[in-house]
Amino acid sequence: MHAEIIAVGSEMLTPHRQDTNSLYLTDKLNELGVEVRFKSVVGDNAEDLTAAAKLAMRRSEIIVFMGGLGPTEDDLTREAVAEALGLKLARNPEIVARLEERFAKRGYKFSLNNAKQADVIESAVVLPNANGTAPGQWVSGRYDGKDRILILLPGPPMELKGLFEGECIPRLKSRIPEQHIAIRELKIALMPESQVDAKVAPLYKTYTDIQTTILAGAGEIQLHLRCQKPTQAEAEKRVEELAEKIEDELGDAIFSRKGESLEQIVSYFLQMRGLTLAVAESCTGGLLAQRITSLGGSSRYFLGGAIVYSNELKTQFANVPKLLIDKHGAVSREVAAALAEGIRKRCLSSYGIGITGVAGPTGGTEQKPVGLVYIALAGDEGTQVVERNFPGDRKRIRWFATQQALEMVRRALM
Repeated sequence: MHAEIIAVGSEMLTPHRQDTNSLYLTDKLNELGVEVRFKSVVGDNAEDLTAAAKLAMRRSEIIVFMGGLGPTEDDLTREAVAEALGLKLARNPEIVARLEERFAKRGYKFSLNNAKQADVIESAVVLPNANGTAPGQWVSGRYDGKDRILILLPGPPMELKGLFEGECIPRLKSRIPEQHIAIRELKIALMPESQVDAKVAPLYKTYTDIQTTILAGAGEIQLHLRCQKPTQAEAEKRVEELAEKIEDELGDAIFSRKGESLEQIVSYFLQMRGLTLAVAESCTGGLLAQRITSLGGSSRYFLGGAIVYSNELKTQFANVPKLLIDKHGAVSREVAAALAEGIRKRCLSSYGIGITGVAGPTGGTEQKPVGLVYIALAGDEGTQVVERNFPGDRKRIRWFATQQALEMVRRALM
């Protein structure tokens, strides 16, 4: 079975609020073996909501509405779904009584508009809301000759989660056929999306029962493999088969198959080998150290480092010779190497990283444009330096530089 999630609320169509409930619902539905194929956000407009509900019923077996069940004039989910189904709304006196009692216990006045929350769609099952005033509703039946389940949930996360887990999951388990989803998430650093796809498309195209999604961004490519089968064992076996073929094709370009970040993988390798790391950062301004230390236990392998924007501090903290800077410039292959070697010696670490470049938006020249970055890694086996010209704004250039640095460490430790 397939599901669709509709988030209701004009506030989520502004830059200030976003839908997070659908992430939770997707996870829970996937655990039941239900694939979510569509998500949408609809404003507080009755006509738009009705149209969205009708469209969802044509293409999805399970439709979950989130929000729009409150007492105000712009809470229109009940009315819109009823209109789409061609059913009537009726005010439930028992719900009204419970609402009045709830308000009285808390010392609040029960205003008449609160009774709107007791309007129930004809034939719907009322889903009690222990954490709020608006109950949910469950409507099931055949529409246009197809079996459909429509679930109306309140928008506040605490109410939605409690209601979905307590009321909806047991009902769904009794209605949906046994099916299971297996997922693999392969990650590749700093390889163009087109190059990845050219290598793996001939493989995944032959697996028509596996949904393959390629996502690009933040200096990495993610390959999401999803397979749905009657048993978990079947799904796992099938998706693992494709994952292994992709790994054979891409080799050590893949740094993760379980969704780990690049800094997590570097952490694993350093700890397994009992090695340590120190950094000297110029244009990245401590971003590399921040990524490394975002993980608990990083003090076991990360000794520290220095943020050295000025030439004087490059010399003072990382032992970069002043004559070297004068000769080649602060942004140069030679200075990057000296930063890595100097901070390694200063901190007595197994490896040292040095980064220097032009992150922009100003400071670039024809010879050394914005985006030019040198990343160096120093270790017992010597010092390697990579030159990169990263496109984009300051934030992107700095992130890509740290991604390159971590990838260099990963490959050195493999």
